[in-house]
Amino acid sequence: MTDELPKTDAVAGDSQPTGGEPLLRIENVAKRFGTFRAVDGVSLDIKAGEFFALLGPSGCGKTTLLRMLAGFEAPDEGRILLGGKDIAQALPHERPINMMFQNYALFPHLSVRDNIAFGLKRAGMGRADIATRVAEMIALVKLEGLEKRKPDQLSGGQRQRVALARALARRPQLLLLDEPLAALDKKLRESTQGELMELQRRLGMTFIIVTHDQEEAMTMADRIGVMNAGKLVQVAGPRELYEAPRSRWIAEFVGDINLFDAESKLRDGHRLVVGTRDAGTLVVAEPRQPVGESRFSVAIRPEKIKLSRRGPVSEAGREAAINRLDGVIADICYLGGTTTYKVKLDSGGLVQASVANSARLDVDAYSLNQHVVAWFTPDDCVVLPS
Repeated sequence: MTDELPKTDAVAGDSQPTGGEPLLRIENVAKRFGTFRAVDGVSLDIKAGEFFALLGPSGCGKTTLLRMLAGFEAPDEGRILLGGKDIAQALPHERPINMMFQNYALFPHLSVRDNIAFGLKRAGMGRADIATRVAEMIALVKLEGLEKRKPDQLSGGQRQRVALARALARRPQLLLLDEPLAALDKKLRESTQGELMELQRRLGMTFIIVTHDQEEAMTMADRIGVMNAGKLVQVAGPRELYEAPRSRWIAEFVGDINLFDAESKLRDGHRLVVGTRDAGTLVVAEPRQPVGESRFSVAIRPEKIKLSRRGPVSEAGREAAINRLDGVIADICYLGGTTTYKVKLDSGGLVQASVANSARLDVDAYSLNQHVVAWFTPDDCVVLPS
């Protein structure tokens, strides 16, 4: 195990690592359980100092991939290179990698101090060095004064910090986190996200977190790899992933989305005029990727849709040349900072609009069954393959 921490900085928001060889390279890795392919030909580069998230629904293969990185599973195909060395067949203790488990896996009979020291003792570190390292870890995760407590005397957040300190104590090149915040309540989870991000920046270490929580991944990660059915379907920074998903499935999985099935299109300069089943004719921005000539989808995020009582008006007092859909408010969900409205369109479709609550009182709010106009610009639309 190395005692030196990487000194490189993460590059936030890049869709691909830049500059130099990656710390971790996964090449066409596959894992089968019987006839089921849990991981199916995954290739991925992760740069030193990145905070990377593997995101996907339950059973998509993200935890299996993490376990192969840790050495608890061996790939049936492909290579895993760390610092240029193939570690695919190396035992867990032979890798400069540590893993923090979802259930924390603390020893119930050991104190906080002894739980953190356990891996250091197994590695044969001297007693004085262990004491120094444990004290550093306790200060790092802010557990001063709790050194003698057992796990059952700690809160969930404190147990999570002990598990994190134990995983960091041997100063691995790569730290793997398997749903580390799943057991925490919402407020504690949000505060711990910030603490993990700050800790990762201070250490300059490479973190890979597995989660099914889109908000958690987008908050914490420099880049996100989305998995589905064992495959890596898109790797991108949070903004690119949200604003420019590659497929309808990704658009539906990451955040809320309005989707319209479209069947025809006509080019108008740098825009397309398309026909949809539920929203009539729409004008949309030219797609970033090729789509079929006959069938495709138009996607619009709820916060892109504006609502008004009379429709959009330009500065000159005339109606703006943008997409307009008439309907009535069918459902209202107040969420504090925003209110989500579901609008039943005159055409029979349903759209969802998310409106910021800028006023303290509901002077600008809409009510059930009220007629509204939902509108959006061509640039608010994303055209996706069906």
